[in-house]
Amino acid sequence: MYALDFEQPVLDIEKQIERLESAPAAATLADELATLKATRDTLLRKTYASLTPWQTVRVARHPARPQTADYIDMMCRDFCQLHGDRRFGDDPAIITGLARIGPFKVMLVGHQKGRTTAERISCRFGCANPEGYRKALLKMRMAEKFKMPIVTLVDTPGAYPGIESEQRGQAEAIAVNLREMSRLRTPIVSIVIGEGGSGGALGIAVADKVAMMQYAWYSVISPEGCAAILWKEANETTNTKAATALALTADRNLTNGLIDSVITEPAGGAHRDPRAAASAMQHWIVEQLRELTRLDPDTLVRRRFEKFRAMGSTASRQLA
Repeated sequence: MYALDFEQPVLDIEKQIERLESAPAAATLADELATLKATRDTLLRKTYASLTPWQTVRVARHPARPQTADYIDMMCRDFCQLHGDRRFGDDPAIITGLARIGPFKVMLVGHQKGRTTAERISCRFGCANPEGYRKALLKMRMAEKFKMPIVTLVDTPGAYPGIESEQRGQAEAIAVNLREMSRLRTPIVSIVIGEGGSGGALGIAVADKVAMMQYAWYSVISPEGCAAILWKEANETTNTKAATALALTADRNLTNGLIDSVITEPAGGAHRDPRAAASAMQHWIVEQLRELTRLDPDTLVRRRFEKFRAMGSTASRQLA
């Protein structure tokens, strides 16, 4: 099992619990087991209540953390995947498709990092090519045509920076997405479920309502990238400084007005209880869509424009 170093005390207690549960006389150790489990739960809550920004980044990258495909399985019904951008090809780093979430028929778009080594290589660890962003926009325009809400799940360290991606117009593809999403005449909600890196994240995150999972991160650059620029090297010390300076955690993004909500994760992060995380996410999506679907398209577009236009303003408040 993959273990984060700051979780080690919790894992030590869990090993004790496993040994007692597998002991021949486990039934006679009920009180001791209950005490250990209570201690484990308390320590887990305490540990995750005091994570540093850099530790939060590491939780967001946990190999067992739920990805777009996992959330589709847990909270979507009748999912029908749609492929291709009709210009170059299909990018597995972005999943698109029709789905039902609660009472709503939606177009779902999300980054996919992959689980196995082969999947991760194919998906480039969630770094999409331009055809991925063009595929996403093509499906979002379809949703607008049929008056369907759009749900996007963001989980990428950034757009893929390879030479071929640049040759096929990576920057242009993301820029077009930003422009077109800002004026789509249908409700859009977006959730940063893990990593939200730079334009690669924003390319599918221009939405009426934007939320972050509690232990996700969202920023203009990764801590390592920031550290390499400012201190000429990325190591534990500089990564920690960069993560703090970037104000990339969910609570800091909420304070600075860059997102609208923080979705609470289960104790110990979404990787410990994916279904509880999916349930919380589904509840938030349904709640937002109930509100947004009551608005006429002109109001949606106007409010969306005003929301993003106001970001970064210091006229009425000081950024945290």
